[in-house]
Amino acid sequence: MEFAHPSYLYLLLLLLPLIAWYIVKLSRMQASFKLASTNAFKEMPRTLKVYLRHLPFALRVITIALVIIVLARPQSINQWQETESQGIDIVLAVDISGSMLAQDLTPDRLTAAKKVAAEFVTDRQNDKIGLVIFAGESFTQCPLTTDHKVLLNLLNEVTFGMVEDGTAIGLGLANSVNRLKDSDSQSKVVILLTDGTNNRGQIAPLTAADLARSYGIRVYTIGVGTQGVAPTPVQTPFGIRIQNVEVDIDEKTLTEIASITGGQYFRAEDNEGLSNIYDEIDEMEKYLINVQNVTRKQELYLPFALLALALMFLELILRRTFLRTIP
Repeated sequence: MEFAHPSYLYLLLLLLPLIAWYIVKLSRMQASFKLASTNAFKEMPRTLKVYLRHLPFALRVITIALVIIVLARPQSINQWQETESQGIDIVLAVDISGSMLAQDLTPDRLTAAKKVAAEFVTDRQNDKIGLVIFAGESFTQCPLTTDHKVLLNLLNEVTFGMVEDGTAIGLGLANSVNRLKDSDSQSKVVILLTDGTNNRGQIAPLTAADLARSYGIRVYTIGVGTQGVAPTPVQTPFGIRIQNVEVDIDEKTLTEIASITGGQYFRAEDNEGLSNIYDEIDEMEKYLINVQNVTRKQELYLPFALLALALMFLELILRRTFLRTIP
């Protein structure tokens, strides 16, 4: 039970001075006289009226309290939420080749890509999301799932060296399409992130793009890397050394893939730019969700009002009849 005007309940505090006034008034109205002994009165029986002499005042106090409760308007509230949502099926295809260790993004391209992808997953609570990784080969790190905690754990485990090095963009995209082709969702999306040029795999990138289009899958492509050169850890006879390596992103092919499938190509040159790209994709791929809050209120003041009215009449009748005089 809730109250529409709970502030009126503070009026109940007024009952305290009313009760105090009654006690003081009662003590002043008591007649007193001195007797040598009260033994003569010990055997006198007390009548019912004596025991009920304070009842009218108690009824009045209860009546006032009930009236205050009526003013506060007690209500019962039933509230529930009806939600209709249609999520999007999304596959994140992430390049984990050696060049993704380049440090033009902080701390490197792969770590930055994982961080931004994790934030993207967290914001898409109603979507089924899967994860495909690729380098010289490709495999599914996580199938489509709504259990985003599992997905985030598997994303966190992604590291360089899980598959043979290289950049098989077509194979990574084909694997992503394979994960989405049987989906019943009206919206199917691949977000493909890479920093290189296709140099491995049996499937050409544009062939995979045509395959995606045939299944109604949109592909957003992201090229990661600064213009020019980027500091990259390179294996040398003296161990791993940081060297400036030329950034070679096949932007033409990535743009064509996006164009064929109705998606869009983006270029990320720093962490902020990569985060903004995912935010932009997030805005473009909003899922349908209708939320209807249903609230039903039922007034409960009537029983309190009727009880207050009944007690008021009872007090009036007692004062005019049975308790009019108290011996």
